[in-house]
Amino acid sequence: MRIAVIADVLGEENNGTSITVKRLISNLKSRGHDVLIVAPGDSEDKNHFAVDKIDFKIFNEYVAKNGVVLAKPNHTLLRTAIEQSDVVHILMPFSLGRAAVRICYELQKPMTTAFHVQPENVSSHFGLQKSKVVNDYIYKNFLNGFYRFSQYIHCPTEFIATQLRNHGYTQDLRIISNGVDPAFTPDRLPKPDKYADLFCIVSTGRLVKEKCQQELLKAVALSKYSDKIQVFLAGDGPQKKYLTRLGAKLKNPPVIAFHKKEELIQIIQSSDLYVHCAYAEIESIACVEAITCGLVPVIADSEKSAARFFAQFDENLYRAGDCADLARKIDFMIEHPQLREQQRAAYIEYAQRFRLERCIDKMEEMFRDAIDSVHRRQIV
Repeated sequence: MRIAVIADVLGEENNGTSITVKRLISNLKSRGHDVLIVAPGDSEDKNHFAVDKIDFKIFNEYVAKNGVVLAKPNHTLLRTAIEQSDVVHILMPFSLGRAAVRICYELQKPMTTAFHVQPENVSSHFGLQKSKVVNDYIYKNFLNGFYRFSQYIHCPTEFIATQLRNHGYTQDLRIISNGVDPAFTPDRLPKPDKYADLFCIVSTGRLVKEKCQQELLKAVALSKYSDKIQVFLAGDGPQKKYLTRLGAKLKNPPVIAFHKKEELIQIIQSSDLYVHCAYAEIESIACVEAITCGLVPVIADSEKSAARFFAQFDENLYRAGDCADLARKIDFMIEHPQLREQQRAAYIEYAQRFRLERCIDKMEEMFRDAIDSVHRRQIV
């Protein structure tokens, strides 16, 4: 197949969407597909149609702090890439994606879309991530301005597919995990000497409001083993300064930094526990990567987060927003190493369903079905 991938965001691998899209493109190419890419940024790939980024004027600095750039539509480039393709996969409901779905609709070109942007990811920038009215409006805006043009929507989890159904989306929803890079394996590594006597907790993800990493730092401060805990916040984002100030109060200040994949895997494989505090999450591949490595998690039970469904045992959930409850769960895990060892085996087995190869198989099936106009509606 010749597949056009349209991505409003495709830059540094410092956010889940960019990582997911690049992984999809790489794996489609490795299977012999011809992939055309329309996205911001330069590339030596002859099949990359580079578009300009949007100039947000006085808000450019704020956008830069969030580590992403958004694409400015170029209708000529879009039409060229779309006309050359068998099927078009459009990732995000922003300016570039909205222009692309309309061109596909006009040309009657087979297309699929993906739901990677949770309304709470948008409303959190205005401190309104818990506003039902605002988030319901964003679901409606996404549908009317983007998804209504497409009959196929890739949903990374059953959780987000259910949310779409509840908000009036009637399309063919394909529940397909974004998949875990095969480099994440359940190997064990020794801790660096400076952390050898500490209980190491890692939390991975963008440092933004809806990820709620401050709950972990506050919970560690409440733990009866506080002086024996070392936290690693693996990520970057606008909350970094705030989290650094908050963590400075701990006996062992957190290590807060963005890590390349190889470094991140080493941290995960040498840690004792993974904690995921996000209020809103469509899938959280970061959490899946950790459990794929055999790291037992403690996850917030937020009703807006798909990550809560990864918890296999009651001990692996805490009440979202309740730092004292998180502290109790951390203390319990410290006090029960044998239980963690038993759960480790269970999580390694559970994570097999997120193997990237299986996920790419399902993406290929969706593309072929779009070309052939075959619908396999899933009841959600």
